[in-house]
Amino acid sequence: MAASSLFSTFSLRLLSGTSARASRFQTLAARKPPAASTVSGGGGRGKGKGGGLLSVLDRALADEEEYRRARAQVQRKGVEVEGYAIEGISVGGHETCVTVPALNVAFDIGRGPQFAVSQDYLFITHAHLDHIGDLPMYIATRGLYNLKPPTVFVPPCIRDDVEELLQVHCKMSQIELSVELVALDLGETYEIRNDLVARPFQTYHAIPSQGYVIYSIRRKLKKQYAHLKGSQIMKLKQSGTEITDTILYPEVAFTGDTKSDFILDPRNADALRARVLVTEATFLDDHIDVEHAREHGHMHLSEIMEHSQWFRNETIVLTHFSNRYSLEDIRQAVSRLQPKLHSKVGHSIDGEALPDIR
Repeated sequence: MAASSLFSTFSLRLLSGTSARASRFQTLAARKPPAASTVSGGGGRGKGKGGGLLSVLDRALADEEEYRRARAQVQRKGVEVEGYAIEGISVGGHETCVTVPALNVAFDIGRGPQFAVSQDYLFITHAHLDHIGDLPMYIATRGLYNLKPPTVFVPPCIRDDVEELLQVHCKMSQIELSVELVALDLGETYEIRNDLVARPFQTYHAIPSQGYVIYSIRRKLKKQYAHLKGSQIMKLKQSGTEITDTILYPEVAFTGDTKSDFILDPRNADALRARVLVTEATFLDDHIDVEHAREHGHMHLSEIMEHSQWFRNETIVLTHFSNRYSLEDIRQAVSRLQPKLHSKVGHSIDGEALPDIR
């Protein structure tokens, strides 16, 4: 989040393209910013309705309290897309964490929801607190439950700072935080298991950032052996001949916060053809223009529409809607998506599927 948005948080809702079936997943209901408070006091501070530093703090505290109440009322739910259960909470300025249990991975850890603790691999996109703030607690909680030390991936430019942060927590708490901290750079590949690898890709937020693609590994018989009988293929294999090609299939891509530039980066083709793409769409209408979105390192829905031809994903999960929008605003905005793109994107609020808006 940019500094100017410190006291104006964004309420995000997960959207999921589900073809013909209904989606069920965790969200927060749409809400409007609280009305400005009247603050009075001496010394020239807080005079008049909504004025002064005390008024700003009052609104921030009221917004936080409203968020806490809303979060407490939301039951844990997940969305099933393309064979994957996805759970997530993403509220700008408060927290972002999305997990894919079948892959044993979590993306970002703003406030450390309980469902993220069981994931062995955590991928951090950037260093804003609503994406990394609960990292020490995530590690400590796994230790409390006697789970193995997690593997945490970070952009190389923040690795030393993250390590220092964890050391400070160890010193203050007089405990040990056991973690494998990996600085995963662009172009590098990390093997999660023998049939799964991860690679980062470039994103464009207000501070250094990167997204991640999780790939499945499949082996396919080489074309030159396709005409052979099974017994002949077996003999080749027993002789030590490599008879298969290793192919990486992009399964899930997660961008975190980013400008639309990531769409046009030719190095990010795999993110745009992953079966599931989780990305952001903070702003929806003409009241906040593309220039403002870009200035704060975010995307406008119109940019997704403008670049719709580049999306080859089966499902697109949109996050990061500003809380200035009501549910009806979101419905209307999504209804304006081109048919080909709209078929990939549907949405629900609090687990209840919305009517078809195509």
